[in-house]
Amino acid sequence: MMTSETILIKRESLADAVVNKLQQLIASSHYKIGEKLPSEPELMQQFGVGRSTIREAIRILANKGLIRVQQGLGTFVELQQLSIEPFHQSLSRAEGDDVNEVRQLLELKIAEKAALNRTQEDIDIMTGYLQQRHEAALQNRPEECIEADIQFHIRLAMASKNEVLVDLYKIIADKMKKSFMEVFITTETLLSKQTMHTSLLQSVADRDPKKAWYWAAKITGQIR
Repeated sequence: MMTSETILIKRESLADAVVNKLQQLIASSHYKIGEKLPSEPELMQQFGVGRSTIREAIRILANKGLIRVQQGLGTFVELQQLSIEPFHQSLSRAEGDDVNEVRQLLELKIAEKAALNRTQEDIDIMTGYLQQRHEAALQNRPEECIEADIQFHIRLAMASKNEVLVDLYKIIADKMKKSFMEVFITTETLLSKQTMHTSLLQSVADRDPKKAWYWAAKITGQIR
């Protein structure tokens, strides 16, 4: 049992090592888009591994979209994806108008989905955050008001029951919080939008996605 397990780990690490090296060669343009990779025997000799390891590495790279295998013709570089920045990193770097545009799109879909999928627990927690937001706004405590506002919207995203939307919104929320801290020196503007937030929550509680969409659009300034 121990020997079999050790061999499996070794084979996996060898395939991963070949994958990593080939990825580096593709990323550095040693192998360019459309170029044919060396044959299996050549790769076996180049990396000092067996045929099964090479085939596993090729399978992994094909699944990543970096290469394509054409029966009878060989294996070709398909796309140099490694030079493309991962989406979550690009989103994390975004600033200003770019962040606001992504936020506007997310808020609308989140509001609709939350109205359809929310639980009573979601409503109770969001109600608590709105109360905290209102109290902090009335007492002109912008930092506390902004924190409650952000937590309200994150919980709204969680109420959508879509994990992708939640993950994306959390990245945007971090950007929004920093921006709000710089812009809102007082809570006057935040207080003016309290009623809109209350209406959004009521729409979600009523399971009315159209009204939820409307109030999300009002809050984000997409409609006047």
